Amino acid sequence: MKILVCISKAPDTTAKIAFTDGDTKFDENGVQFIVNPYDEWYALVRGLELKEANGGSVTVLSVGRVDTDPIIRKALAIGADDAVRIDADTNDALYVAKQIANYAKENGYELVLCGKETIDYNGSQVAGMVAELMEVPYVSLTSKLDVAGSTATIERDVEGGVELIEANLPIVISSSKGMAEARIPNMRGIMAARSKPLTVVAPIEASNATSVKNFSLPAAKTGCKYVDADNVQELVNLLHNEAKAI
Repeated sequence: MKILVCISKAPDTTAKIAFTDGDTKFDENGVQFIVNPYDEWYALVRGLELKEANGGSVTVLSVGRVDTDPIIRKALAIGADDAVRIDADTNDALYVAKQIANYAKENGYELVLCGKETIDYNGSQVAGMVAELMEVPYVSLTSKLDVAGSTATIERDVEGGVELIEANLPIVISSSKGMAEARIPNMRGIMAARSKPLTVVAPIEASNATSVKNFSLPAAKTGCKYVDADNVQELVNLLHNEAKAI
């Protein structure tokens, strides 16, 4: 089974967020970048588990420039067989999806795994677009995935229970919590990653559907007002007169 795992570069959750060029670009100075956790912990690890159980190969793919290579090498250290970087900027979800879908179709991947979203934009758009462009089934927010032959058995949490789905390969899956347990690369994997192939390919012609007008930081948090545990009436008054709806 040929498995393609889509990964993306994301700022570490402890990074200080700032913007440049009139608040139109993210300021990357001093920021530590990581593999997007949903891509790494769930999509990549489950892909590796399926390869170990059923045979086949796992390729990681990322759309980005050369500064994306370190996070690709980490994915290789975790266990991916090889990697591809489509050499393009990632300013638009549809543009990225077109690049991934084209590569996946041309190379006959049977299972495309993505994280449910990135931790920077939280758009949760790319995987669904990839499936539509590939004209294959798509299941989002998957918490469990098994493959037997050409059939995928999928579970995902829904309100009040769990939804069970069966679908034929090829298929695109977005992965969420419960899909797999995170793996930490060991020294052997880190050393092996240095010699694993990382192929850089040119992007296909595609236009951006969106553009960034500007970024802004959320309003600063206000201080907390403490109420004595015995003063219930004051709490009631504050909730009625000062508390704002969330």
